Amino acid sequence: MKIRGERECQSCGTRWSYYDTGSVACPECDSVHSVGVDDRTEHTDAPASFDLTAIRNRIDDDPLDELARAAGEAAREYVRKRGFIDAGRLRPLDETYVAAVELRHAATHVATEMRPGDRTELYFYELLGGADAGDRPDVETVPPEMRSPFGLAMAAAVEAYQRDVRTYLDGNPNEQGRQLAGRIRDHRKRIEALDGDVDPADANRLLHAARDLGRFVGEDDESAAVTADNWLTGLENES
Repeated sequence: MKIRGERECQSCGTRWSYYDTGSVACPECDSVHSVGVDDRTEHTDAPASFDLTAIRNRIDDDPLDELARAAGEAAREYVRKRGFIDAGRLRPLDETYVAAVELRHAATHVATEMRPGDRTELYFYELLGGADAGDRPDVETVPPEMRSPFGLAMAAAVEAYQRDVRTYLDGNPNEQGRQLAGRIRDHRKRIEALDGDVDPADANRLLHAARDLGRFVGEDDESAAVTADNWLTGLENES
């Protein structure tokens, strides 16, 4: 949405940036009576914290399914607040966001399985150990029983990013970018139609393509258009 990010309090005159606080309430006097003093700018992101420390501290005391539900809820809340357009600038599809989406899907699977396998349990604990720092297990370590949750997670991360890419392209036209975005959409829909059950390496390729598309349209990086095309061509040759 387009907002006036620079705010001025009508009660005490304080000026602040909505982009920093995510609130129209004055940081000095808490008044909600403020006005925008700049032009409206596209902005979809919001301040969001993602800290799994408290959940990790429960590992020795709580059952796996309870940890998974808590981790999934923390990841879900973080993802809900996040966007990728910051004061008109398209931001990258960052690892912390992707890790949060992956953790949310993995946690849902673990919490509902009667007896998750050892590899699945290890995979979940690795995600829990580093997702809030943007650390994810290598794609080669995704257990076979986690193929579908992993594929759906990558598709969900790509879809969320693509929504903001399309919004950005509405105000910053780029025909080549739109064509790449259309190819990414087609592959994402294929993964969704298969309920995520694709080779994790293919889901990972799609993620890389979406990232490179963001670099191309957001930073005018021509080389990123080439690498995005290469990722997509690799997927198309696999089909």
